Amino acid sequence: MPLKDLLIGLGIIAIWAFNIIVIKLGIEDLPPLLVTVLRFMLVAVLIVPFTRISRQQLAWILLLAVTFGGLHFPLLFLGLQHSEAGTGALLVQMGTPFATLLAAIFLKEKLGPRRIFGLILAFGGVVVLAGGPSLPPPASTALLLASALFWAVSTMIIKLAPPIAPLTMTGWISLFAIPLVAAGSWLFEDDQWHALQNAGLAGWGAVVYTAVMSSIAAYGLWYRLLQKHPVSRVVPLTLLMPVFAVILGVWLLDDPLGINKVAGGAMVVAGLAVINIRFSRHRRSSPAP
Repeated sequence: MPLKDLLIGLGIIAIWAFNIIVIKLGIEDLPPLLVTVLRFMLVAVLIVPFTRISRQQLAWILLLAVTFGGLHFPLLFLGLQHSEAGTGALLVQMGTPFATLLAAIFLKEKLGPRRIFGLILAFGGVVVLAGGPSLPPPASTALLLASALFWAVSTMIIKLAPPIAPLTMTGWISLFAIPLVAAGSWLFEDDQWHALQNAGLAGWGAVVYTAVMSSIAAYGLWYRLLQKHPVSRVVPLTLLMPVFAVILGVWLLDDPLGINKVAGGAMVVAGLAVINIRFSRHRRSSPAP
């Protein structure tokens, strides 16, 4: 990969890692579900007027609006409320092992010894994290793992759905998820209007950053890289996201860096690498996983 594209790829990963930090700061200023609603509203306003979907795509978009927009994102924001940024990022990365298991169960994809070993490493890493003080409270851990699970479910749905342009999918999922998450905010959160009136830079900055930088700019650049280069050269960069998030959490939020987080995080990232990367016996580029 040319240096320019590699730097773009690393920049995208940095944007996504910093997104975790921004969410953490934002949900201290505004209720988590309210932040999610505002994010979806901004994404929908910026994308939906300029895109179209067919009737065939509509049913799949509605389904994804539930699993991805109505469950994955709200659970992520809620789970991060009482979690360290780096640990939260590591737990959410368990979406890849979950997706691997779901593909084996429902799509009859063969796991093979390599992927089984990767699954054992990744889940073992979570166990190691659980033995240290950095693991969030049980409720937050469950929310983050559930968020990862619904990311995996959404991945399965996308595999079965007809082709939909990525940004088009992002915009329309956001649009249809707004009433679902708004209902959750209305039922489980209080004083939203007061929170909006008193929100500061952290709250509004989180809304703008998660919508514009993370959802639109980063994903737009990411899919351009996927169009230009083999998947096997681009996707492994995502392994750096939780690493960057841990570093940023320690640097910006004073999160502790204990042995359990280092060892458990290393096991999770190594497990993801084993699952995602198919190493070639030759020096030329390996095929896509």
